[in-house]
Amino acid sequence: MEKVAIFVDVQNVYYTVRDAYQRHFDYNAFWAEATAGREVIRAIAYAIDRGDRKQREFQAILRAIGFEVKLKPFIQRSDGSAKGDWDVGITLDAIEYAEQADIIVLVSGDGDFDLLADKIREVHGKRVEVYGVPQLTAASIKRAATEFKPIGEELLL
Repeated sequence: MEKVAIFVDVQNVYYTVRDAYQRHFDYNAFWAEATAGREVIRAIAYAIDRGDRKQREFQAILRAIGFEVKLKPFIQRSDGSAKGDWDVGITLDAIEYAEQADIIVLVSGDGDFDLLADKIREVHGKRVEVYGVPQLTAASIKRAATEFKPIGEELLL
């Protein structure tokens, strides 16, 4: 049985799915697809914590599905902009688990992850599956992936 490690950029998938489809990502359907016939060695969802009840409920749902949820506090800057991305954390974790997994699944359309996908494929010799909204996923990450899996109707609520 193939071993899989899954890394979900919650903010990226939330905003791209919302912007493209005005819907929500179906984490249960995704889990069923990404883990079918595979042994999950690690599954991490990376999110920003604003501390509200609805977010805590969502995080509990992710944990019930099988994800470990890693949180960073939401930081509002004095100029009104916000900070809170997990790019470095996702990258470090994916590289750490690349040795143990046969397949790395990354859910994000962020082109910053193209170097990560290249490294995992070339240095570790592993498959990299990238899930993203087709029209909002960087061409560079699509090219860097072993396989790009479009988020479409079957993965929406």
